[in-house]
Amino acid sequence: MTARLLLCTDLDRTLLPNGTQPESALARKLFSRFVAQPHISLVYVTGRHKTLVEKAIKNYELPVPDVVISDVGTRIYNVRAGDWQERHDWQAEIATDWRGMSHAELQALFGDIKVLQKQEIEKQNTYKLSYYVPLFVDQEELLGEMQQCLDSREVDASLIWSIDEPAGIGLLDVLPKHATKLHAIEFLKEHMGYTSGETVFCGDSGNDLMVLRSSIPAVLVANAASEVREAALAEAAAAGNSEALYCAHGGFANMNGNYGAGILEGVVHYHPEFRAGILTDEQALSCRT
Repeated sequence: MTARLLLCTDLDRTLLPNGTQPESALARKLFSRFVAQPHISLVYVTGRHKTLVEKAIKNYELPVPDVVISDVGTRIYNVRAGDWQERHDWQAEIATDWRGMSHAELQALFGDIKVLQKQEIEKQNTYKLSYYVPLFVDQEELLGEMQQCLDSREVDASLIWSIDEPAGIGLLDVLPKHATKLHAIEFLKEHMGYTSGETVFCGDSGNDLMVLRSSIPAVLVANAASEVREAALAEAAAAGNSEALYCAHGGFANMNGNYGAGILEGVVHYHPEFRAGILTDEQALSCRT
């Protein structure tokens, strides 16, 4: 029986080569060919909303996935022949965490915290409240103040911090506690019938840390920032999950380990049986950085 795989990957600076490091020439071509196989289920796991995911697929000539976990885990879509069908069972799963509070009511909780700048309307949704934050802000102090506001109303929320490196700005998402990339992947695993051993997650940034430190086999691509790599390794070790985290370093198929090359390198690390499905001709074997 052919082994199967639930391949879950972040987009920006993980699959998408939109960071400062170079992309190996054939990385996306090899990735697309690999995930086209019928035993591979492809999931994009991203902070982007639906329109921006569609834009990325078009602009970067990406394969259309089977599932999209979007808006930092607050929405899940099944994608069939270009038709996006939102999973309302996931919405029901996460709704209870906000204790019936509306998006506007939750925003009002943080009205006195002046460093928070609300992101554009298209980056918000019923269960996602997103802010821009200056990088000079004391992150620990800010998150502590926000947590006190949430505790005052017994709201179960996750505060997800990441950095938009090209823009030089901090990003802060307030999400239902269970509306994380990790919980969304666990939800999919259960509903699609995959085990952890049949699942691989790939990421690059701070908002991927919850999955990177978990027991789900995970890949940190080589272009990830050094501080993210150090945090991921430390947190995975503290959780007893060091064996479930692989840091791509390059060398596979003569590629550099950045972006899609790192994804494929990590897949082969966990599943050597897929190597032949990636390297199927002389062109692939001659790939250079």
